[in-house]
Amino acid sequence: MAIGLLATITVREGMNEEFEKAFLDLAEQVRANEPGNHFYALHRSGTDSQVYKVMEQYASQEALEAHSQSDHFREANKVLAGLVAAAPEIELLPAVTR
Repeated sequence: MAIGLLATITVREGMNEEFEKAFLDLAEQVRANEPGNHFYALHRSGTDSQVYKVMEQYASQEALEAHSQSDHFREANKVLAGLVAAAPEIELLPAVTR
């Protein structure tokens, strides 16, 4: 069963450009190396320029776990951790499908 993930990330003032570059580099790695990932997309809030939403979907819980254990995810998080104001808020969402 497919599973979605919605992450809300607040970036430190003045770090938007660095955050976006690091995140988009990660997104390229996810798309290239994770066949269980359906999409991995970054969006900026229309009301607060420091807040981003990441929309993700995986083929299964196992694919989501593989993502979080991948080398590219772990390496990117080392960079991203220094750019964010706090830990992301994560919401897991079971997909509604036919």
